[in-house]
Amino acid sequence: MRLRARFAGPLKGRARPPGDKSISHRALILGALAEGRTEIRGLLEAADVMATAAAVRSFGATVEQDDQGRWVVHGAGQLAQPSETIDCGNSGTAARLLLGAASGYPLSARFDGDQSLRKRPMNRVIAPLSQMGARFDSQNQRMPLIVHGGKLKGITYRSPVSSAQVKSAVLLAGLNAEGETILIEPERSRDHTERMLAVFGGDIDEVEIDGALHPRVRASKLKGADIYVPGDPSSAAFPVAAALILAKSEVRVEDVLVNPLRLGFFETLLEMGAKISYEERRDPIGEPIADMVVSASKLRGAAPPPRRAPAMIDEFPILATVAAFAEGETRIVGAAELRVKESDRIALMVEGLRACGVDAEELPDGLVVRGGGPKSVKGGATIRTHGDHRVAMSFLVLGMASKEPVTVDEAEMIGTSFPGFAACMAGLGGEIVEV
Repeated sequence: MRLRARFAGPLKGRARPPGDKSISHRALILGALAEGRTEIRGLLEAADVMATAAAVRSFGATVEQDDQGRWVVHGAGQLAQPSETIDCGNSGTAARLLLGAASGYPLSARFDGDQSLRKRPMNRVIAPLSQMGARFDSQNQRMPLIVHGGKLKGITYRSPVSSAQVKSAVLLAGLNAEGETILIEPERSRDHTERMLAVFGGDIDEVEIDGALHPRVRASKLKGADIYVPGDPSSAAFPVAAALILAKSEVRVEDVLVNPLRLGFFETLLEMGAKISYEERRDPIGEPIADMVVSASKLRGAAPPPRRAPAMIDEFPILATVAAFAEGETRIVGAAELRVKESDRIALMVEGLRACGVDAEELPDGLVVRGGGPKSVKGGATIRTHGDHRVAMSFLVLGMASKEPVTVDEAEMIGTSFPGFAACMAGLGGEIVEV
């Protein structure tokens, strides 16, 4: 499916992004590990999360949607031996977190995914889980692979990368390991697993090592809990970005998760001169929520520090789009992980930006964009996305503000994270159509 975006004037109104993907994955997995009933309101009903729902069913949990749209998980307090391959689709989060969870039980499970997921490295979780005692059958440490779990020992693991997926895999394995498990990372990544483990009754706290706090978990049984899923800030990034670069726009993006470890993109936008305010702040679930009020802004280039990368790793593509409409140079570094996401996002963004007339270049761990200010981007290109949902949405936002329409070649995968993306933008006054 090809989608085309064209200039449509200022954006006005309200939008509520779909439920947070990170919290949705974790609610299903922890609900499956817990004893009893877990009720989830606001679950993201997108392909990646539905892959996780199907996977936990294969491990013995019951997952159903009631007539009021709530999702209910009945867990048995453990994972059972699956009779079929665990198909994670396109979801690296499902794959890595479930590998960690499954490692804690005396079972053998075969994991697989689509062609994109088969190319993504799994060694970053295989390495620590193997140290804990899990065994893996794989070629090149990629999917398909088989995990053999059980009889784990707790470890203190210094992760070479700041990754919530690695951290979560290790902590979930630690729920069924002898002793304590500690995860140390260079910069703190998003902490949804730690927060949610506490809600489910897990024995989790923090320990100070080398002057910083790091999560520690001990073997513990989880109990079902009620979970509310707020709007995903990684999805909110797209209407926010569009409102900033389209003159005279003013948009309220409602019910957004504003966990401090997820706000790197918005912090960078503020440094670029963006007019963003947070209203109606609340904290009903151990995760802070607010409405974002955004107005069109005159933006300038920025150089976010590398330590901020873990807090904005999913937003680098849309930040590159915003940078094209800012005055001056934006230098984005510390994001080598983008090379092994659903695609090589660094290469695809630079290629697409250049095709739209933007001065951009690759760096080993990021990219440089030299923006020309509002109304400076020519557009007019058909963008290769390699089926990457965030690349596709980023260039559709660019097309909403460029001189000529922009087309993306593969848009089906947008549904993995933001079902109804085109309709959401249309509701604000944007124009994105199938061609």
